[in-house]
Amino acid sequence: MQKVSVLLFLAWVGFLFYAGIALFTSGFLLTRLELTNHSSCQEPPGPGSLPLGSQGKPGACWMASRFSRVVFVLIDALRFDFAQPQRSYVSGEPPVSLPFLGKLGSLQRILEIQPHHARLYRSQVDPPTTTVQRLKALTTGSLPTFIDAGSNFASYAIVEDNLIKQLTRAGQRIVFMGDDTWRDLFPGAFSKAFFFSSFNVKDLHTVDNGILEHLYPTMDSGEWDVLIAHFLGVDHCGHTHGPHHPEMAKKLSQMDQVIQGLMDRLENDTLLVVAGDHGMTVTGDHGGESELEVSAALFLYSPTALFPSTPPEEPEVIPQISLVPTLALLLGLPIPFGNIGEVIAELFSESKDSQPHSSALAQAKALHLNAQQVFRFLHTYSAATQDLQVELHRLQNLFSKASADYQWLLQNPQEAEATLQTVITELQQFLRGARATCIESWARFSLVRMAGGAALLASACFLCLLTSQWSTSPSFPFYPLLFIPVSWGLAGAMICAGLLVTAGWKLDLVILGAIAATSSLLSFMWKATAGLGSKRPLAILFPIPGPVLILLLLRLAAFFSDSFVVAEARATPFLLGSLILLLVAQLHWEGKLLPSRLLPTPRLGSSAQTGPARPSGAYALRLGVGLLLCTRLAGLFHRCPEETPVCHSSPWLSPLASMVGGRAKNLWYGACVGALVALLVAVRLWLRRYGNLKSPEPPVLFVRWGLPLMALGTAAYWALASGADEAPPRLRALVAGATVVLPRAVAGLAAAGLLLLLWRPVTVLVKVGAGAPRTRTVLTPFSGPPTSQADLEYVVPQIYRHMQEAFRGRIERTKSQGPLTVAAYQLGSVYSAAMVTALTLLAFPLLLLHAERISLVFLLLFLQSFLLLHLLAAGIPITTPGPFTVPWQAVSAWALLATQTFYSTGHQPVFPAIHWHAAFVGFPEGHGSSIWLPALLVGANTFASHLLFAVGCPLLLLWPFLCESQGPRKRRQPPGSEAESRTKPEEEEEEEEEPLMEMRLRDAPHHFNAALLQLGLKYLFVLGVQILACTLAASILRRHLMVWKVFAPKFIFEAIGFIVSSVGLLLGIALVMRVDGAVSSWFRKLVLAQ
Repeated sequence: MQKVSVLLFLAWVGFLFYAGIALFTSGFLLTRLELTNHSSCQEPPGPGSLPLGSQGKPGACWMASRFSRVVFVLIDALRFDFAQPQRSYVSGEPPVSLPFLGKLGSLQRILEIQPHHARLYRSQVDPPTTTVQRLKALTTGSLPTFIDAGSNFASYAIVEDNLIKQLTRAGQRIVFMGDDTWRDLFPGAFSKAFFFSSFNVKDLHTVDNGILEHLYPTMDSGEWDVLIAHFLGVDHCGHTHGPHHPEMAKKLSQMDQVIQGLMDRLENDTLLVVAGDHGMTVTGDHGGESELEVSAALFLYSPTALFPSTPPEEPEVIPQISLVPTLALLLGLPIPFGNIGEVIAELFSESKDSQPHSSALAQAKALHLNAQQVFRFLHTYSAATQDLQVELHRLQNLFSKASADYQWLLQNPQEAEATLQTVITELQQFLRGARATCIESWARFSLVRMAGGAALLASACFLCLLTSQWSTSPSFPFYPLLFIPVSWGLAGAMICAGLLVTAGWKLDLVILGAIAATSSLLSFMWKATAGLGSKRPLAILFPIPGPVLILLLLRLAAFFSDSFVVAEARATPFLLGSLILLLVAQLHWEGKLLPSRLLPTPRLGSSAQTGPARPSGAYALRLGVGLLLCTRLAGLFHRCPEETPVCHSSPWLSPLASMVGGRAKNLWYGACVGALVALLVAVRLWLRRYGNLKSPEPPVLFVRWGLPLMALGTAAYWALASGADEAPPRLRALVAGATVVLPRAVAGLAAAGLLLLLWRPVTVLVKVGAGAPRTRTVLTPFSGPPTSQADLEYVVPQIYRHMQEAFRGRIERTKSQGPLTVAAYQLGSVYSAAMVTALTLLAFPLLLLHAERISLVFLLLFLQSFLLLHLLAAGIPITTPGPFTVPWQAVSAWALLATQTFYSTGHQPVFPAIHWHAAFVGFPEGHGSSIWLPALLVGANTFASHLLFAVGCPLLLLWPFLCESQGPRKRRQPPGSEAESRTKPEEEEEEEEEPLMEMRLRDAPHHFNAALLQLGLKYLFVLGVQILACTLAASILRRHLMVWKVFAPKFIFEAIGFIVSSVGLLLGIALVMRVDGAVSSWFRKLVLAQ
C-alpha cells in the first residue's frame, strides 16, 4: 500500500461525503426564481381603468403622486427599542437606564407636537437579517430565501424590478451617500453618489461623517428628487462594542441631531423616511431571526398632514416590505413587479379634515392596485416555475371576490359606505394570504434530492466503517477497491453529461457529482462483497465498543431535538467527561494504568500483542482529573444562545478594546501574554525533552527564533489593537500602520515555518564516528549487554539483523579503525515533533483572528490534547511488527474535544454568532472588491478547532509509541566501573540507549500506511455520522417551527465543519507521510555514504 494511494483513497471517501452534502443542500436550501419582468405606467396591473383621481394628472401613473420628493435615511441596525423613550418595560417599576433608550428624542417630540404629521412603526423584518438581503427587500418588496444570506459577502446587481429602477425610468434625480454596497446592487443608477467603504466594522465614524459632509449641502442645493443616506455607525458600534456600551448612546444622539436637522429643512412636498434595515442581538450581532434582530424602527414624517388620526399608544407592527408599494404609489410610480408587500393603508387617507368615507375609499383604491399587482406576479411566477398551482387557485378565489366587490363599490357609490370596510378587509386578507403562501413556497423542499443526499451520506459512513475494519487485513484488495470504483464513477458522470448535452438540458454539477459518487460507491460495494465473502460480516459491521457506541448514539439523537442542539455547548463537555471517566475505568479494569513503556517484543516469527504491567492507578487518575478540570475551565468561555435568555455569556469573549477600566484591561493583557508565553515555553520544553531542539535543521532553527518572534508580534498587536483609541493623535498613524503590518508578519512567519518544515521535516542530530558504538546506532538499534529480561529478548533479533547487514556489506570495517557507527538522536519522535511544530505554527495565526482572551482557551486546548493523548496512550497496546490500531474511544474523544473547543472559543452554530471582526485582522480598511479573503479569515476563525484537531489526528497513532519511554535511559554499567565512568569526559557520559519509539512504525511500512488509512476512515466516520444525523433531523423536522432558526444553521455549520476537518485530516496525514518519505530518503543516503 503506497502513501499516495492512501491519500487518494481518503480523498475519494471525502468526495462521497461532499457529493451527499451538495445533493442534500440543493434539495433543502432552495432559492426562488428571480423574474426579470418590470412594471410600467403603460401597463396597468390588472383589467379595468386606472383609479379615480389619477387620469389626466401630470406625473400620474397608477395613482396620482402625493409627494414629489423623498428623503430616505437608512440607519443600519436601528432596532425598534432604540427609538423608544427612557422608560421601564414593566409598569410599576422604576425607569430602566439603558444607554440606547431615549436618545432619539426628536422622534418623540414630533409625535407629540404634530401627531398628524408623523408615525412610528415597528417594522417586522423577514430573516435572514443581513444587510444585503434587507436592501433587496426594501427596494423590491420581495423575500430573499435562506440560502441568499451567503451573498452578504458578495453583493451583485439586483436584476428584479425595484424602486430604484422605477425612479430612474421616471427621470428622477437620485443622490446617494453612504454604504458602498449600493454601488454593487444598483450600478449606474444614481445621478450623484458619495460611496464609503462599509466593511470595517471597527470604524464607527468615517461613513457617517462622510455623509454629514454632503447631506445638508445637497439638500440646500435642491438638485435632487430622491435623497438616500445609509448610515453605518450604529451597526458598527453594535458589532464592536454592543448596544449597551456608552458609544452606542453617542451614536444614537448623533443620529438624533441628523434627523432633527433634516426635519427643519423639509418642504411641504417632501416625505422623510427613517428606517432600520434590521435590529441586533444583545451582543450587537445580526443575521438570525431572534425578536431583537427582526424588530426594526420605521418613522415617517412630512410637513403636511399625513394621517387623519393620532398615533396609537403602542406602535403598529407592519412587515418591512410594506414600505415598497407604499412609497411607489405615494411617489406616483408603478409598484415593482415582484413585490408581495401590502401598502400601509392609512397613508392613503385624505387629510384629517376629510370625511371618513372619503379616506376609506382612497385606502381601498390603493389596496386594490396593490392586490392586482401581487396577483399578476403570482400568476407569472406560477407559469414560469410550474409551482403554486394549488395555492394560486385558492388565492384566485379570494382575489376574484375582493375585486368584484371593489368594482361593484365603484359602480354603486351610494351604497359604498356599508360595504367599504368589507372590501378593505377582503383585499388585506388576499394580500396577507399571498405573502404567507410565498413564504411557505420558497421554503419548499425537493424530497428526492434530500433523500438521495442522505442515502449517499449513509452509504459513505458504512463504507468508512467497513473499510476501517478491513484495511488492516493482509488480504485487503486495496488497489482494486480504489481504482475500479473511481473509474466507474468517472464513466457514469461522463455518460450522464453526454446524455444531458444530447438532450439539450442544462448540466447540473450537483447531479453529475452525485451520479459519479453513486457509481463509484456501487462498484465498491460489489467488489467488497465479492472480496469479503460470508465469513466476517458481523465482526465488521459491529466493531465499535458498546459504551462508546451508546455515547455516540446519545450525541446523534440530540441532533433531533432543538433544545439539545441549542444546549450542545453544555452537553458536549458532559459527554466528553463521561468518556474520560469511561477510559479511566477501562484502564482500571484492564490493569493499564501507567503510560505505555517499552514492552517485550515477540521473538522472531511471533506476532503476539504485548501489554504493559499492572502498576498503581495514580497516573491515569491524575490524567483524568486534569482533563476534567481543563474541560470545566474551558467551559467558562461560553457564549449563550439567544434562545436561553436566563443564560449570561462569558464577558471574557469580548476584545480588550471594549473594556472601559484601564487597570482591568492591563491585568487581562498580562494574562493573555502570559498564556501566549506559556504556550510557547510548553512547546519548546516538549521538543527539548525529546531532544528535537538539538538538530541544526532549518525547522528547528525556526522553532528557536521564529516562534518567539511570532509571539512577540502577537503580543504587540494585542497591545496596539486594545489601546488604539487611547493613542496620542500624533502616533495614531503609526499605530494604524502597525496593526496592519504585525498580523501579516505573524502570518508570513507561520507560512515560512510550514514551508521549511515541509522542505526539511526530519529533525534529528546525526554523529558519525569510528570505534565501538557508545550510543544506539541506526543500523544496530540495540547495543550493550542485556540489563533486563526485556533487553535479553531484544538481543537475538538485533544480532541477527546486524549479521545480515554485515553479510551484505552494508557495514564496512577498516583494519585500523573499529566499526563505523552512525549515531542518530531523536529518531524516535521524528513524526510527532513535525506534527507538534506544524500545529503550533498553525495556532498562532488562528489565535490572532480571535479576541485576546481566547489565548487562554488555546493554552487549555493544547493542555487538554496533551493529557488526552497520554490517557489514550496508556490504554493502547503496542504491537510489533503490527498491525497498528487506534481504538474507537480515542477517535470519539478526539472529535468531542474538537467540538468542545469550538464552543469554548465563543462560537455557536448560528449566523449572529459569527465573529465578523476576524475579517479585519491585518486589513482594518477592508478588502476592496475581494470576497474570498475576508470569507477565508472569518472561516478560519469559526472553524479553527476543526482544523487544528483534524491536522493533529495522526497523533492518536503516534503518541503510544512516543510514550514507550519517558526519555533516554542510561545503560547499566558492569560492577566496578563507577570510578572509571567518573573519569570519562562529559561526552562519554551521554552513553544512553534510546528506545525505538516511533521507529517501530518503520519496521512494517504496510501496517503503518494501513493504520493511517484506518485512522482517517474512523475519524471521517465519526464526523460523517454527525452530518448524517443533521441531514436526517432537518429532513424529518423540515416543517418544525425551529427549522430555519436551529436545524438549518446547525446543518450548514456541520457541513462546512466536515469539509474543513476532512481537508485538515488529509493535510495531517500528508505531513506524516512527508516525514516518512524524508526519513526513508535519509536512510538511503546513509547507506550509500557507508
